[in-house]
Amino acid sequence: MKGKQLKWKAAPICWHRFTRHHDAAFLSMGREIRIGVLSVATLTFATPNCATAQVSIEGTERTWRTEDARKTGETELDEVEVAAARVPLPLEQAARIVGVVTREEIKECPAGAINDVLKYMAGVDVRQRGTSGIQTDIGIGGGTHDQVVVLLNGVNISSPHTGHLTADFPCNISDIERIEILEGAASRVYGSNAFSGAINIVTKGHDVYEKGLSGKAELHGGSYGTAGGEISMHHAQSISHRHSCTISNHLSGGYKRSDGATENSDFNRMNAFYRGGMELKGVNLSWQAGMSLGQYGANTFYSGKFPEQYEESGRYMVSVSARTKGRIALAPTVYWQRSLDHYQLVRGLSPTQENYHRTDVYGANVNAQMKWQGGITAVGTELRNEGILSTALGKPMEREDYVRVCGSDRQYTKRDRRTNVCYYLEHDLLFDKVTVSLGIMANMNTGLDERFRLYPGVDVSYRIGSGGTLFAAWNMAQRMPTFTDLYYKSPTQVGYANLSPERTSEFCVGAKYQAHGIVASLRAYHRQESSMIDWVLPTDSVEKYGRGGYTTYHATNLRTRKMGFSLSVNLRLNEWAGERSVLRNLNLQYSYIHQRRYDDVEIDDSYYGVNYLRHKVVASLTARIVPQLTATLTYRFQDRRGTFYEYDTSEETRNAYGWRTYPFLRKANYEPFSLLDLQVQWKRKRWGVYATLNNLTNVHYIDIGNVRQPGFWLTGGVKLDL
Repeated sequence: MKGKQLKWKAAPICWHRFTRHHDAAFLSMGREIRIGVLSVATLTFATPNCATAQVSIEGTERTWRTEDARKTGETELDEVEVAAARVPLPLEQAARIVGVVTREEIKECPAGAINDVLKYMAGVDVRQRGTSGIQTDIGIGGGTHDQVVVLLNGVNISSPHTGHLTADFPCNISDIERIEILEGAASRVYGSNAFSGAINIVTKGHDVYEKGLSGKAELHGGSYGTAGGEISMHHAQSISHRHSCTISNHLSGGYKRSDGATENSDFNRMNAFYRGGMELKGVNLSWQAGMSLGQYGANTFYSGKFPEQYEESGRYMVSVSARTKGRIALAPTVYWQRSLDHYQLVRGLSPTQENYHRTDVYGANVNAQMKWQGGITAVGTELRNEGILSTALGKPMEREDYVRVCGSDRQYTKRDRRTNVCYYLEHDLLFDKVTVSLGIMANMNTGLDERFRLYPGVDVSYRIGSGGTLFAAWNMAQRMPTFTDLYYKSPTQVGYANLSPERTSEFCVGAKYQAHGIVASLRAYHRQESSMIDWVLPTDSVEKYGRGGYTTYHATNLRTRKMGFSLSVNLRLNEWAGERSVLRNLNLQYSYIHQRRYDDVEIDDSYYGVNYLRHKVVASLTARIVPQLTATLTYRFQDRRGTFYEYDTSEETRNAYGWRTYPFLRKANYEPFSLLDLQVQWKRKRWGVYATLNNLTNVHYIDIGNVRQPGFWLTGGVKLDL
């Protein structure tokens, strides 16, 4: 325009991912732009953790962190925000150590389910009675499966019925962008029940895919009649070039079945997941819905005395979230979840030995954060209502209030409901080298009383030199008993309605170092747990009934102290030797836990809490044999403290004594075991094939109870880009 100067006031721009298209960066803005100065020869080599590069666009400078990636060939910036506090911060500024399993690490992992990926994290205790993620209990830092909060894209999906069902994820492993693992007490961040840690499953968003329609498909099969497949479709498009508005939709589904490698371990599982999002000028919206259905032989699920148990479970969930932009940001979320469970103590036998449960959870939370000269202040509140209808769990209902079980002639005759209210306050101080996070949670649960209790915490990180960070933290947390802890009753287990909530106080220190080709972290902690909930076999029960009759495990409060540390070293060998390097990645992990009880409860055996991992070692090596062929070899060693009773479930005993009188054979200790897994992948531009060889040395080991895990297991498949 002659005689006039065109002025453009630029909105903040942050690129997280690049393509090699010559004008991709500017097309993403939806504007026509003239280049004034480009102080870097090319953007092709932008990667995380580097010195500053600048681009001047019509006199407006934009600065981001990059790294000379000529050796790595990577094209992703390290701008990942993790929720280690109420205020999400970039990973390098977080005040706590957060373990992040990236998309690439998941692809290289010899795992067929999300639960299996977590087995290769030293600080996570994954105990399975089956394979492919079936019947999985997940603990962190010596905690039980009920003491971990599991989130899907930041939404709490933990089950108040029982932690046994929490790991039934509705999404495929190929949907996952990353997995965030926060070890230690985290109630002031994730609310009540984040007792020993939290796991946040983050699925892929619109920023992972190019605009337009794309899809992926996979077919796989393997040993013991294992077969299944996955499919996903993604669509993203701009709806306003002027305001850079984008809408995306991602839909996926999967199915898997197996005859099982051990007695009564067959399963059928299917899932479906949808995630949508919209980026507007002043707000980001996201929504998700999921479903998972499973049918499986639950070998000794709740009792080793009955190996022919059976379970059918279903989960349905919906949530909607938003996040506003600006100096004061609001982040509200509403969600609803329903879980259905059909459990048989003896598969296909009398209806009197089966239970039906329906759990409904709905909630809403809102978090507000404000940036000002004194730091970042966040306030928030959460309302979560948990209810159960059951044939076994809860308080008896009046006959006229009975509810019919869908698909059955049975009726729900018991119910319980409780409401949890949380208020949060946090203030974060961000300096050049120091991050301080001070916070407190006020919590009230109607299942306990109507009093608010306070759970404070403080996290501090200090960045030293280039790539080094020191951490220190002290936090308190609590966990309410599950409905199973309170009410479950069977010939071998009895809950206790007056259980006290679990409470803990934890202090930890740590260090992290990240530089070219290496990421290392060390974390040590001391956790004091009062009124920890466990299912234990009292000594007087064994003395009274002997080892051939009924021995009943009771839900009990114990007092324990845990001390431990975990060490992780990840060497990115290809960054040192270049892209032609055969060896690409070496990962070494080790965790140690020492636990001591200081209560006066005399017990003979424990199901969960007293059985903990003393030592766990994980080592993995990824190599590129030829440009299209890669292989990952993983070694895992576990040494568990604790005992279990072995039962004689042979046909002879069954015929001689019947179902109800299996005698004990002996009390056994958990034996250490080592496992070797291998995954080989051949990748082409739009397709690939893989083979996963689990337990190469054919070790028959026990992970929980007296359920012997299968030996060598082979799975293979083909992946296609649609």
